[in-house]
Amino acid sequence: MNTSLEVEINQLHAEICAGLADPNRIMLLYALSQGSRNVTELCNELNMPQPLVSRHLKVLRERGMVTNERRGTVIVYSLGDKRLVQALDLLRAAMRDMLAKRAELVEAFA
Repeated sequence: MNTSLEVEINQLHAEICAGLADPNRIMLLYALSQGSRNVTELCNELNMPQPLVSRHLKVLRERGMVTNERRGTVIVYSLGDKRLVQALDLLRAAMRDMLAKRAELVEAFA
C-alpha cells in the first residue's frame, strides 16, 4: 500500500476513534440507533443540556458518524452507519471479557 495513503487511512481511523472517545457521544450514538431524533428529544432522553448535546453532535457530524436533515424549523439527526453501533457492541463484548479476566486474577490473589 502507498505509504501516504496508509498514513491518511490511519489518520481517518484515529479521527473515528476520537469521535467515540467520549461517553456522551457513545450515548448519543446508541440513542440514534433507535431512530432519528432532534436535539430537544436527545436532551430529554439523555438528560443532557442542549449546548452539550449540540457540541457532541457537531463532532459526530464532522466525522460522518451522524447525519442531519432539516424538517421545517427542526434539524433531525440520524445514525450515519448502523455498523458504528455494531462496532461499539463488539468493543463492549471485548471489554466484558477483559474485565472478567481481571476479576479472575483478583480472585486468584484473594
